[in-house]
Amino acid sequence: MHVYVVAGAVASSSSVLFCRKRGRHLTKIVSGKVIAPSQLEASLVFLPPTTHNHNPRQGKANTSVAFYPTIKHLVIMVWVLVAVAMAALSPSSTLAFTPVGNGRVTTSLQMNGFEFKNPFAPNNASSGNKGDKVAVIAGATGYIGKSTVRESVRQGYKTVALVRDKKKVESDEGKMLYGQFFEGAELVECDVCDAEKLTEALKDISDQYNGKIDAVVSCLASRSGIKKDAYAIDYQATLNCLESGRAVGARHFVLLSAFCVKNPWLQFQQAKLKFESALTAQSDMSYSIVRPTAFFKSVSGQLEVIQSGAPFVMFGDGEVTRCNPISEADLATYLIDCIADKSRLNKIINLGGPDEPLTMKKQGEMLYASIGKEPNFFYAPLWLFDVIIDSLQWVADTFNSEKFENAAELGRIGKYYAVEDMLTTDPEEKFGTMTLQEHYDKIAVEGQEYDPYTTMFAKAPTKVEEKEKVSA
Repeated sequence: MHVYVVAGAVASSSSVLFCRKRGRHLTKIVSGKVIAPSQLEASLVFLPPTTHNHNPRQGKANTSVAFYPTIKHLVIMVWVLVAVAMAALSPSSTLAFTPVGNGRVTTSLQMNGFEFKNPFAPNNASSGNKGDKVAVIAGATGYIGKSTVRESVRQGYKTVALVRDKKKVESDEGKMLYGQFFEGAELVECDVCDAEKLTEALKDISDQYNGKIDAVVSCLASRSGIKKDAYAIDYQATLNCLESGRAVGARHFVLLSAFCVKNPWLQFQQAKLKFESALTAQSDMSYSIVRPTAFFKSVSGQLEVIQSGAPFVMFGDGEVTRCNPISEADLATYLIDCIADKSRLNKIINLGGPDEPLTMKKQGEMLYASIGKEPNFFYAPLWLFDVIIDSLQWVADTFNSEKFENAAELGRIGKYYAVEDMLTTDPEEKFGTMTLQEHYDKIAVEGQEYDPYTTMFAKAPTKVEEKEKVSA
């Protein structure tokens, strides 16, 4: 008998079927009242309808249980899909940290004497000071961007970080979030969406450093992945950086792209490819295009879920896709190395981390191992994507609704990462030293950055909590 379950659910309708396996029997619990997740011993079964088939020769039944969702449950599942979709997206600048044990995030990184070696300590700095070479980092406050700023400083570049709001970054809260990353870098306030002001800013930087900028490194990425945002950031804002760099005579352009553009059927992938085409078509600046498989952040979003006792959610049988994600520190190192490494000149490079291929189920097992709990999985059916996407798209087309069009696109993003491998197998396309298990062990103790686009179901810190942490 195979039963696929999800715990931590809330039952508010008699159509919800809760089941508990007792030997070979299945006990049904039908509830018309709300049940808190902590009170659930049983689990919510969500399977496509199948027949009950008993084979007397086998001596036991092959049993499946069907759950027929109400509209309310479909709405909940849409919300879950949106969360999963956003978990796969690019870096965000909304940062905080989550403690172990509950879903509320704080900014604490101190955990009972548990200490990891700091790879950015001075005695670990890479050899070969870059002297007077200048690197300008766009998207500096993002997940990868801030690590790239720190790595640029570490390697000896005169580093300029472009930020939208300098006062915010230099505030007490900003120093708490970015201080360790921006130490030694110059902050320049600039809106990369404003081409004219961006060019003025780069000209000022160039004049300040005797008329030269050695590299522009773009870590820009749209937050949502919907069409409007994707073309505004992944294409236009990044194009602004290129054109401004060309206007002031910058020498090299390093682009943080994405591995998934190799099979583009999403808006943000097409926007990224459109910019890649513009970059490779020009000849004023040399370039390096780096396409990472996945970030550690994007495969860590369920930490708070399983810490709270709910199951790890995966699609299909958990073996559909494989990946080898890369840490932000290793990726930042690779990006900055591109400035001086001539072997990466005018190349498009797929890049993954050091791990062997990891399925979603294996990732779940590793995450449970990091918190010392037995695995508890919920297998969501892949057909659910098509049902929800088609329904949302029908509403969008029928009522000409941009809101529902965006929702359908988020569903497509979720499906893409549920069925497509994010995996490099060529040894030359694997880089770094930190494994995903090491990352899981670290965040299980220290907590991880809060990001509403990747941290599923966790609660953001309140303003009062943030102020208390800042003043502490």
